[in-house]
Amino acid sequence: MAPAEPLAGKVAFVTGGARRIGRTIALALAKAGADVAISWRSSHTEAQQTAAGIAALGRRALAVQCDVRSESSVHAAVAAVVTEFGCLDLVVNNAAIFNSAALESLTLAQWDAVFETNARGPFLVAREALPHLRKMHGRIVNIGSLGGFRPWAGHAHYCASKAALHMLTQTMARAFAPEVSVNCVAPGWIEMNDESPMHDPLPGETQPRAGIEAARFAAKTPMGRNGSAADVAEAVLFFATGPHFITGQTLAVDGGLGLV
Repeated sequence: MAPAEPLAGKVAFVTGGARRIGRTIALALAKAGADVAISWRSSHTEAQQTAAGIAALGRRALAVQCDVRSESSVHAAVAAVVTEFGCLDLVVNNAAIFNSAALESLTLAQWDAVFETNARGPFLVAREALPHLRKMHGRIVNIGSLGGFRPWAGHAHYCASKAALHMLTQTMARAFAPEVSVNCVAPGWIEMNDESPMHDPLPGETQPRAGIEAARFAAKTPMGRNGSAADVAEAVLFFATGPHFITGQTLAVDGGLGLV
């Protein structure tokens, strides 16, 4: 029988863990027994609320401000986590931005802003955390996207950034083995309780109306519904608690939407 708290004694760091999917992942890791640090860039109030939720589960919690685009900010954040907890066993690279833009009018600033967070961020965090993870024979779980497999015409920069993250997962897995396993969870359409989009848009850009889009995607999905943040968290827990021998894999959490 699997232990009730398979992550007891472990320390996890979830980037972008203040709200939405990141918050759900952080709380799921805490329920599984881990002490959890989360990073936030602008969501200070939500970060404090999530940290309180972790503490209410009887775990140690830390909310640290971090801009994953910045080398110095990432260095300071990882150092703060290790100073607070003494070690680091698991990194979940969740921080990301998602927005819509027509490819023909996509600006260089829009392109770079998405890649800075979605591809550069996981690279910087993983590189900074690597010495600590190697000591603990730890794990990295990147949060990719179905968009990294499928070409969404209105999201070219997002899709390209997540495809880059999927490949980065594989190259990290080879480079960091045998001490550290590296895998990726790739969600499809994920509905939040407030019908908000998965990630914040950039200033001046638009998002499809969440409710309309949600119904359209649910109708297309073979499993007959959209995903939930809990579905993503369960996949993260699989990679966090399953065989360390599994590495370099990207798991779609999409209800079969990628098959359509």
